[in-house]
Amino acid sequence: MDVETTWDGLPVSSEPPHGASVVVWRERHGEVEWLILHRAHHGPQYAGDWAWTPPSGARLPGEDVDECARRELREETGLQLELSPTGEREDWAIYVAEAPLDAVVTLDAEHDAYAWLSLADATARCLPEIAGATIAVAADFLRRGARPR
Repeated sequence: MDVETTWDGLPVSSEPPHGASVVVWRERHGEVEWLILHRAHHGPQYAGDWAWTPPSGARLPGEDVDECARRELREETGLQLELSPTGEREDWAIYVAEAPLDAVVTLDAEHDAYAWLSLADATARCLPEIAGATIAVAADFLRRGARPR
């Protein structure tokens, strides 16, 4: 039986959700900003599919999805924040997390840049559309009055 693996050879859970995205936001000067990360695989100028995404990654076999989300956020950004699941997708979990204004983002080797952007700019930069849609799901979740648990 073939086991699906991540880009770096780690096994991926065959049962959904297969991974998690953590959409991190903060409020700055009365405006909401969204954190996106640039993947280093194709160099710093790459702007195509999967170049920019929220912190995210595959769930390891047997790993709890909440732990997957916390691990991916910690590994990719160095952040440890309270997470709230949006409950929007069965195949890939989407969480939201509020970062304090002074949060320090520490990138892992998989990423070479990050940006705090408006909703429109963050969703436009994250390609393909499904990558940006995770940010839109989180924004809608927050608009409905949800806050991290």
